[in-house]
Amino acid sequence: MFTLPEGLAPEVYPLAWLVGRWRGSGTIAYPSIPETAVEQEVLVDHDGGPYLRWTVTTWIVTGDDGDRRVWATETGYWRVPPERPAGLAEDRHPVELLLSDPAGHLTLYAGVTGNGRIDLASDLIARTPDAAEVGAATRLLGLVHGELMWTWDIAAFGEPLQSYASARLSRVQD
Repeated sequence: MFTLPEGLAPEVYPLAWLVGRWRGSGTIAYPSIPETAVEQEVLVDHDGGPYLRWTVTTWIVTGDDGDRRVWATETGYWRVPPERPAGLAEDRHPVELLLSDPAGHLTLYAGVTGNGRIDLASDLIARTPDAAEVGAATRLLGLVHGELMWTWDIAAFGEPLQSYASARLSRVQD
């Protein structure tokens, strides 16, 4: 049985299942990046406002002894827009994710959520002059048997949209 987090704004109830601290492992791979094991922590929290905060740290496991180094971080906000697009099923809700990362990217994703699944596609990707050019991105997140599963596809470095990263995360009790 799922309990709504205390003080959560009704506007983000469709994303309530995402609130919490998640940890787990996955992989990163791209034509210019060999397949690499990663560990990840995702924190989704709120302060009662009509949004959720999103903070992610991804580490590359660098040796057999479990040493790791930070590969990437990102921070952002989830929103559920008040206007429903025409034709959107009643069990689905529009959703937006605004992200920034220290590699010089600002990304706005738009998509839908419902039934423990979020489908997102980049609507806007801005970058600093020295950041890698990323032309498009999609993300899929899902709650599968109590675990957060996600995939991230990108079109970057002159390559078409394809798998970049994925992970399986478990909820951590603080």
